[in-house]
Amino acid sequence: MQPSDKALVPFVSVDNMMRLVHHIGVEQMIVQIADQIESDFKRWESFDKTPRIPAHSPHGVIELMPTSDGEAYGFKYVNGHPKNTSEGLQTVTAFGLLADVYTGYPTLLTEMTMLTALRTAATSALVGRYLAPKNATTMAMIGNGAQSEFQCLAFKAMCGIDTVRLYDTDPGATAKCTANLQGKGLTVIPCKTPEDAIEGAQIITTCTADKKYATILTDNMVGPGVHINAIGGDCPGKTELHRDILLRSDIFVEYPEQTRIEGEIQALDADHPVTEMWQVMTGAAKGRTDDRQITLFDSVGFAIEDFSALRYVKQVIEGTAFFEPLDMLADPDDPRDLFGMLMRAG
Repeated sequence: MQPSDKALVPFVSVDNMMRLVHHIGVEQMIVQIADQIESDFKRWESFDKTPRIPAHSPHGVIELMPTSDGEAYGFKYVNGHPKNTSEGLQTVTAFGLLADVYTGYPTLLTEMTMLTALRTAATSALVGRYLAPKNATTMAMIGNGAQSEFQCLAFKAMCGIDTVRLYDTDPGATAKCTANLQGKGLTVIPCKTPEDAIEGAQIITTCTADKKYATILTDNMVGPGVHINAIGGDCPGKTELHRDILLRSDIFVEYPEQTRIEGEIQALDADHPVTEMWQVMTGAAKGRTDDRQITLFDSVGFAIEDFSALRYVKQVIEGTAFFEPLDMLADPDDPRDLFGMLMRAG
């Protein structure tokens, strides 16, 4: 018995996701995902919202990130295991699913390891459009792991950055990032210390992997007028910035209920004021207001961003060969006769 078309779910494998990215172009795809995220953030109040659901262990964390706008439902499965790098494995892997709320049927299954890197970079640079200093040209990229090249290209494509200054505690990571960014239209400067990396940078992105309270930036390293894109602190007990930096900054977040648990602001009092980015995007709140203001995007990643990325992929694969139809739904001729379908198959 052949499954009907309505029982076949489009599946985007890692290989097809990479082919899709090459077909569209890395920077163009980041820009397009950012447009979808911005559109969805501007209708923020139409979404179900909940902090992600974590399962912590001594080895790392496994999380589910669900949301729905009442018409579509989406979730992402994602892990965070910093020790994996030492074992030759990815720190983060992910897959995601989109479903139709009316029928409950899945409408897309896709890898999201690659897609998460793209949507994280898209979110960072989208927020940078609202918060970074005007005419910024230089970004410090502290932490040169799997996310770093995506971040650099996103800020180039969306914020006009032409120079990146790289630093990592592992010189091999910096060498890898430097090599990968050759020929991508950026001046790339490897640095030996974080202090060297932030010299002359108007934007500072921190993206380190260690699951611990850390001080990647100390207070004296951050001068007036910079924008800090803090994306490494994303679970309880994991931060990157000295608390005094937070006290000098105007802090912008995705979803406060989640960020207060996982973000840099877990180091602050629970009532410390923050601004939600959806409010800035709708004009309900102000972003950067003067040249000396320190803006801090305390980014932990939120389910609506993944929902946006899933919806984007579902749209762009239509009519292409960048997916496989997956037979994952039982579809008996008589919906009440699942057992009969099983017996006929024998």
